Amino acid sequence: MSEDLLAALTDAGIAATAADSFGPAAIDVPAEAWVAAHEILRDDVGMTFFDFLSASDELTDGFRVVTHLADFWGGAHVEHVIVRTRIPRDTPRLPTLSSVYAGANWHERETFEMFGISFDDHPNLVPLLLPDGFEGHPLRKEFVLASRVAKPWPGAKEPGESDHAPKGGAPSRRRTLPPGVPDPDSWGPRPPGSPDPDPLAPAAAASTPARPRRAPGERRARKQAEAPPAAPDQS
Repeated sequence: MSEDLLAALTDAGIAATAADSFGPAAIDVPAEAWVAAHEILRDDVGMTFFDFLSASDELTDGFRVVTHLADFWGGAHVEHVIVRTRIPRDTPRLPTLSSVYAGANWHERETFEMFGISFDDHPNLVPLLLPDGFEGHPLRKEFVLASRVAKPWPGAKEPGESDHAPKGGAPSRRRTLPPGVPDPDSWGPRPPGSPDPDPLAPAAAASTPARPRRAPGERRARKQAEAPPAAPDQS
């Protein structure tokens, strides 16, 4: 399928190339052919379903913008394609796809807000998710997470178990012992001079007198002595 997609784009004069992908076929197209490539995939190939548009911050390489398209009308097997392009970091802008796929409107607004990528000719490119007055683009890698500045990551799952935790902070929660394991304070070796006996010390075990062994027949004779007297014979 990826060969058919590439052929449709290259026959239209678009310098498209196949990209490595672990899922659907992925195709890289130049930024200047962004809209034209999607029009061909929609009209000539049949990728009429628009799933999403998003981006990734690749630092000095700029931003990569991706879309996921699908064809649900080709029979039982659904065809998918990922379309990608790269734009420079100093001028992050692309033409809008909202005239090709109406569903791109919302996704471009989100990408504009989170990455600072502008989409030319978008009908309503305004913030979508963040509160009014928010400064910066949270999905850019240079964006500093305010929560980490105010409170460093503790580095431990339990409160008070990290070197970064403030002194005098909350103590760690009491560990839950597995069933059948006694409390360490109630058993085990005792420090020297402790008045409590050490249950693991050999002397403690030796000081416990062993039960005397009964003589043969002693248990039977004891039961007979404790048995109530038999009723007299009335015959």
